Amino acid sequence: MSAPAPSPLAIVDAEPLPRQEEVLTDAALAFVAELHRLFTPRRDELLARRAERRAEIARTSTLDFLPDTAQVREGDWKVAPAPAALNDRRVEITGPTDRKMTINALNSGAKVWLADFEDASAPTWENVVLGQRNLIDAYTRSIDFTDPKSGKTYALKPAEELATVVMRPRGWHLDERHLRFDGRPVPGALVDFGLYFFHNAKRLIELGKGPYFYLPKTESHLEARLWNDIFVFAQDYVGIPQGTVRATVLIETITAAYEMEEILYELRDHAAGLNAGRWDYLFSIVKNFRDGGAKFVLPDRNAVTMTAPFMRAYTELLVRTCHKRGAHAIGGMAAFIPSRKDAEVNKVAFEKVKADKDREAADGFDGSWVAHPDLVPIAMASFDAVLGEKPNQKERLREDVSVAPGDLIAIDSLDAVPTYQGLVSAVQVGIRYIEAWLRGLGAVAIFNLMEDAATAEISRSQIWQWINAGVVFENGRKATPELAREIAGEELAAIRAEIGEEAFAAGRWQQAHDLLLTVSLDEDYADFLTLPAYEQLRG
Repeated sequence: MSAPAPSPLAIVDAEPLPRQEEVLTDAALAFVAELHRLFTPRRDELLARRAERRAEIARTSTLDFLPDTAQVREGDWKVAPAPAALNDRRVEITGPTDRKMTINALNSGAKVWLADFEDASAPTWENVVLGQRNLIDAYTRSIDFTDPKSGKTYALKPAEELATVVMRPRGWHLDERHLRFDGRPVPGALVDFGLYFFHNAKRLIELGKGPYFYLPKTESHLEARLWNDIFVFAQDYVGIPQGTVRATVLIETITAAYEMEEILYELRDHAAGLNAGRWDYLFSIVKNFRDGGAKFVLPDRNAVTMTAPFMRAYTELLVRTCHKRGAHAIGGMAAFIPSRKDAEVNKVAFEKVKADKDREAADGFDGSWVAHPDLVPIAMASFDAVLGEKPNQKERLREDVSVAPGDLIAIDSLDAVPTYQGLVSAVQVGIRYIEAWLRGLGAVAIFNLMEDAATAEISRSQIWQWINAGVVFENGRKATPELAREIAGEELAAIRAEIGEEAFAAGRWQQAHDLLLTVSLDEDYADFLTLPAYEQLRG
């Protein structure tokens, strides 16, 4: 057999990484190049379509279910039955694919690990390539890790105790600057999906599982159709049966909430379920309705609980839609990070997590997310109490649920307003998260919560929206660019005092401060914070 031809992809401006040749093989890169050649033009068209739709929302300040796809919503169809490895998803843990997290997540006792190349991972070349290598090592059981500080060693439990991996590639809007085709960067989504699928699809089948994916930031059923076409092509390319790939779509944009059935329909041979991704969902509402006037102004992010009427409409519609079509409905994130020092903080937080997971299980969700292994038993208990020995509760059709188009955007149904402390918190989280992201960290513990890019997006979007709407806080101060700059300056000084001059100088604090203010105050609202941030990311 002849050796594969050299890939037409060029690796650009990238320092060599240990064992990168195991990931960046000619055959794997040739596959990614073919994905790029066939599918990037449609990706580009769909991104342009997003901009057109946003302009329409700015003009009308409303959304509705699509008249053109009524026959899909009224049709009698189901998605493919879940494979055994994805039938019980009662607790899923999320996190980046660094070596320690890979072992801890697989060992966590959760049913599923969302192995994240998206919001919990800053897309440095090292994270992109070594994350892939870590997953290959996990499936070949050649992964171990010794903590250089503590000397503690980590190794995998027996195979039958490990979580099933569902991998999340980057969203459609992000490019991978280090991989180019004819001088043009390849979409990050195709790099992440392509490398993972090419190396692991057959290996996962041998392990009794399969190549499973979470699809982020989807805005329409046409974007789901693109993914479905990619899956069909990829399965043929490596010679595995159609329907082996399974995808769970995050309903984390307001436009996708109006197309849930259509999204499942487009992916029906490959669909595994939908997930209620709450922080990105709020970010999407602000982004799309940011100039819609006072009735679309969101209060502090922590005041928007899942019991808010418009959030309740969203989650109940998601459960009803999934179960009507035979798909799993997966609930939202418990982002709390347990404290090893403060038992009182833990007690209050654990009670909140339990109440959240109890509510999701009672509403009909088949599983939910946590960000820390210590939360797995809490979430597991909530779902065990409802499911018992059953793997899911898809038989609960929730025919009692009826959601009108206006219910999903009834932001003014929430009895809460923005507060001054909410503005301060948005600035604090924004600066602290962006600084860590610029150093290559995507999942960051801030004030006992695991923050990722979605929470930074909601922070900067709320600053932008409150200033744009002229919000006056309870202390009489008005949201203005000057006030945001004042608070950001105070926070920068507080961080310098907190961590010391040496650590401050070694970090990326001034850069993070400046970038937060840029994306929060610019009249021309950036679609994604990560786009200008990526230009400043080293590596």
